[in-house]
Amino acid sequence: MVRRIPSRQRNALVARQREPGALIRLALLLLCGLVLAGGFVYAGGQHFAALRYGYETESLRRVRDELAEEQHRFLLEREAAASPLRLERAARQLGMQPLQPAQIDPLKRPVKSSAEKTSLTPVQSKPSPSDDAQRKLVRQPTPKLIELGKNQSDRARPR
Repeated sequence: MVRRIPSRQRNALVARQREPGALIRLALLLLCGLVLAGGFVYAGGQHFAALRYGYETESLRRVRDELAEEQHRFLLEREAAASPLRLERAARQLGMQPLQPAQIDPLKRPVKSSAEKTSLTPVQSKPSPSDDAQRKLVRQPTPKLIELGKNQSDRARPR
């Protein structure tokens, strides 16, 4: 092994010139690094938000399924409660009896209001011409609406 002895002679100091673009390059590299790191942080946040929404969606689906089962159960209970046999049993407990054929009056008319009872002869009024005109006005669209419809159809067509 060769042993070197440090030289006793001093080297001359070299005066370097600063490179004008070096500071700009360093700043640009720092900016790119920050943008890249920010992108990773943003992507991580989006990933965890997607996971959180996935878990929430699963829990909401589970709740929806439970509610659908409960609704089905309630529908079955309602159908059972409204069954004719159960209604008849409940009516008998209240003291009601089945309707006898002799109780049915096929010619019985519904009860009229007191104003109709006081008039002896029913008067059928013929609709006046003004009523017909009003009905026609209601049924026919106004010209302004027709114009708007035409303009909208013109706009919808590609030129």
